[in-house]
Amino acid sequence: MLKVDPWRFNFLGEHVSFAQPVFFGLCLVGVLVGTLALVSALRRRSRVSAVLAERLVDKLAPGTSSWRPAVQGALYGLGLVLFGIALAQPQIGEEVKPEKRRGIDLVVALDASKSMLARDVQPSRLDRARLELTTLLDELKGDRVALVAFAGDAFIQSPLTSDYSAVKLFLRAVEPDQMPQGGSNIGDALRLSKQLLENADRGAKEKVIVLLSDGEDLVGEVDEAVAELKRANIQVLTVGVGSEQGEPIPVYNRRGEFVDYKKDSSGETVITRMDRTGLSAIADATGGAFYYQPRGVAMAQVVERIDQMQKSELESRLFVRYGERFQVFAVPGLVLLMLGMLLMPSARRRPS
Repeated sequence: MLKVDPWRFNFLGEHVSFAQPVFFGLCLVGVLVGTLALVSALRRRSRVSAVLAERLVDKLAPGTSSWRPAVQGALYGLGLVLFGIALAQPQIGEEVKPEKRRGIDLVVALDASKSMLARDVQPSRLDRARLELTTLLDELKGDRVALVAFAGDAFIQSPLTSDYSAVKLFLRAVEPDQMPQGGSNIGDALRLSKQLLENADRGAKEKVIVLLSDGEDLVGEVDEAVAELKRANIQVLTVGVGSEQGEPIPVYNRRGEFVDYKKDSSGETVITRMDRTGLSAIADATGGAFYYQPRGVAMAQVVERIDQMQKSELESRLFVRYGERFQVFAVPGLVLLMLGMLLMPSARRRPS
């Protein structure tokens, strides 16, 4: 069964629509105000006439008028009606234009291992990585972004998309406690990121992986993954998170309260350090670069590099632009309301 939109129709060969029809409620208020003003004016005059003879009304009740309150109420009512129509956002006519989105394909591999809970950068390594990624998303223009989270293994948190708000939503859900397997496997994250880029619909010429990590890898599959990326001509931009001095890994209970620091099998406190050498080696081998700002945001440099890359047409679509006509109703509505305020409900007469 064909569904008809009551707020979109054709009138005299033009497409007419209302984007915010809920504001038609203000039109009903305007009609009610005008009606009540007319009724009130008629009752006012009839009450005076019931007490005084018609020939004595002007002498004993000077200035009493039935038409002034009625006109004033009509001005207010009609003004509100026009304002209601204006707020309903009337649109007349439409223009169809093609829109092309150009950019690169970008996968962010985010380290969500337990070591990212360390607080050698405030408020924590993971929170700093979130800040870095949010900065990246705020600066991108037309590029497609995917999010891969990894610890002992990697999984796709968000597929390639140009909806940066959705990626931010998925980013907030990344927590070390939610990772299915502990540890840190950078090689698996790089492989999964490579698959995402190669399987992309209408893939871009430039393919980039941004690795946000402290660089600790407990599996040792990085070299094989880097070799695959190099053959695929995919560069990795690594962003170091943490400090090289080292920091113990805090352990929290289910209520988020600090319990202790992580211990190894011999009972010694585990110290985690950012592996600058390892992250730099990954970037250099793939033609990328290593970025690190211990007290600032390194992602600004990443954005500069991305802006210099060759952009490809990632998607093309048609969008409809409607002609806005709200001002045609808003201006007369304002004039009528001002006239209503200037018109006195009773005529003032000077004493004779």
